[in-house]
Amino acid sequence: MTDFQTSLIAAAGVFVAGVFIYNKWQEHKAKKSVERAFASEHDDVLMRRGEEPGLDLSAEPAGRAEPSFTLGDVPMVDPGSGAYAQPPHEEVVAPSVVADDVQRPELAETAPAAAEPAVAPPVPARAADPAPPVAPPAEEATALVDPLIDCLLPLELEAPLRGEKLLPVLHKLRLVGSKPVHYIGLAVSGDWEPIHHGTVYTKLQGGVQLASRTTALNELEYSELVTRLRGIADEIGAEPQIPDMIEVMAEAKNLHRFVAAHDAQLGVNLAANGAPWAISTLIGALEKQGFDVRPDGRFVMPDGEGGQLFTLSTNVSPAEETTARLTLLLDVPCVAPARDGFGAMIACAKSLVQRLDAIIVDDYNQPLSDAAIAEIAGQVKDFYADMEASDIPAGSTRALRLFN
Repeated sequence: MTDFQTSLIAAAGVFVAGVFIYNKWQEHKAKKSVERAFASEHDDVLMRRGEEPGLDLSAEPAGRAEPSFTLGDVPMVDPGSGAYAQPPHEEVVAPSVVADDVQRPELAETAPAAAEPAVAPPVPARAADPAPPVAPPAEEATALVDPLIDCLLPLELEAPLRGEKLLPVLHKLRLVGSKPVHYIGLAVSGDWEPIHHGTVYTKLQGGVQLASRTTALNELEYSELVTRLRGIADEIGAEPQIPDMIEVMAEAKNLHRFVAAHDAQLGVNLAANGAPWAISTLIGALEKQGFDVRPDGRFVMPDGEGGQLFTLSTNVSPAEETTARLTLLLDVPCVAPARDGFGAMIACAKSLVQRLDAIIVDDYNQPLSDAAIAEIAGQVKDFYADMEASDIPAGSTRALRLFN
């Protein structure tokens, strides 16, 4: 190694040593600076109680400070004024705080007129008074949407709507399968009623019939109902409340079992003693007896109020010219007990026996005695009592809907 190379190595070593010493000196200066900064004493205004910089608290206040009450973290306004501040984002509503409503013994006994005001404990919140119950639907409305035989479908409207706006949309969903769908509305008057033009409604209630004479509401029908109901709800700005399908299906099947068990029809037959009756002659005799001839060829005995007591069948097609047998039929659950449909039917049959020269027989063509007729009348009476006990009286609107 030459002298020149040795000199360069020595110079490099001196340079590195100098840089190291300089860094240590800078580090020492920074450490001393930090120690001096934290060693000096400063007044921390956050740790001083009862004073702020620039305020002279030795002076007496200009006027008396009124005490205030608090509800949680929300201050209440001077109780002497009778005003209050309602707490935001609370589900309960605090009562108005007035001087007569709040006892303040600590103020009365210890606080002089100009002393530092004492703060009373927070006033406990009371639950808001319950909203007045909505009146039950009127009879006319219940006839359309019946909680006993319908699945209820509440519809919460975003804003009140007039009937003429609602009806065209609601008419899009009037039937699901064979089950009718009806609607009622809560009018601004506070009454539930069928929806009419010119009336403003704040709520709606839909209802789909759970069962009929033939079937119960099934899963496919209910799924279709829910889909279509959501569609019309979007059109009118409403939020539907959809019941649980499993519960609805259970109710539907239970109601259909009741309908099937009470789907009773009683018939008595008139058999001709001689030659068959001519249909043309028979029509005149039945009209004199009080029957109405319907366009479909049925003979109906009216009840005098737009309904029917029982019907009569000729047991032949319209093309036939004669018949030897007539059948009177009573739809038992559809006729109110007060109308005594069975008694009226038997009385009519006995009258026709004289008019047409016939005999009353059963389904096996055996003569029907008065004793047998009395026994059947007793069974009908028990049947009516059972329907009454089930809150589905025979002949009621509820029964007519189920057994239609």
